[in-house]
Amino acid sequence: VTTLEIVRIEAFIYSNRGFPGRPPQDRTAIARAFVAKMIYNLPTTRALLDRLETDIALRRICGWERKNDVPDEWTFSRAFAEFSESRLPERVHEAFIKKSYEGELVGHNSRDATAIEAREKPLKKESVEKVALKRGRPKQGEKRVKPLTRIEKQTGGMSLPDMLDDLPKACDVGTKKNSKGYKVSWTGYKLHFDVADGGIPISVILTSASTHDSQVAIPLAKMSSERVINLYDVMDSAYDVPQIHEISRQLGHVPLIDVNPRRDQALKKEITAENKRCHLVGHKTAKAIRYNERSTVERVNARLKDEFGGRVVRVRGHAKVMCHLMFGVLALTANQILILAT
Repeated sequence: VTTLEIVRIEAFIYSNRGFPGRPPQDRTAIARAFVAKMIYNLPTTRALLDRLETDIALRRICGWERKNDVPDEWTFSRAFAEFSESRLPERVHEAFIKKSYEGELVGHNSRDATAIEAREKPLKKESVEKVALKRGRPKQGEKRVKPLTRIEKQTGGMSLPDMLDDLPKACDVGTKKNSKGYKVSWTGYKLHFDVADGGIPISVILTSASTHDSQVAIPLAKMSSERVINLYDVMDSAYDVPQIHEISRQLGHVPLIDVNPRRDQALKKEITAENKRCHLVGHKTAKAIRYNERSTVERVNARLKDEFGGRVVRVRGHAKVMCHLMFGVLALTANQILILAT
């Protein structure tokens, strides 16, 4: 009850007054029911309907007095399609964060991504014929223009909507190394988080599973800067890109990003020697301290998957998957604020 009253999702549902045709059925009650579905971590809409049939209190909280008032599964499906098209949970979450953090200062903004497994086939990549480049060194006075990378385009003056449209959104196969160093692959998407102190999600972006984390850092930073004011941007070594450092400083933040030595053998040896020196004198390394702070976003990822429906995705398509996950993020955000307040 408290979560639904805090979220107030009914205030963001479009009214059908003044439009011709049959009015949609119980959109406010259905939206509240989808939030309740994530709170109770129910895997399917069928499980939600069974719960509404037996739980009188939940049924009345959502807005139905009798069993016969609850719509059928097809009505819930049509309503969910409308919510995903209008980005209802995303708009509610954005307004909720802006209202909660108005006049507040956030210390650390932790950024990371997590794998989202989907029940759909990955999109087949179309083979693109590469234009044959000239071999050898360029002639005197000749300039060969290299194509811009996605990060270079983002720092070249793109607006936030253009950045979000440029990100890949189709279902495909992603691969990453787990905590033990083994490669793990999955089919689906990747959910990128900006999380404030206390484990409260600030901004969320869903991309294809194969999208590199660094390509989403700048849109996330711009999105979060419109919602909250924070001091530090905490990220792992995947985000160690000069443009990300520069954008963070332009926004008035201090970037705390783990160093990625890549193929620099001298830098690798220097980092190893520094870690040994810290161990000898009994000091924690800066990387370990940053990891302890950055683990906030890891706990949010785990809570979303274990407690708020992020592990079971039964819908298909980017818009519907994002809508499903954002209902869970919305419930998680309200729940975490309640925990911190009490």
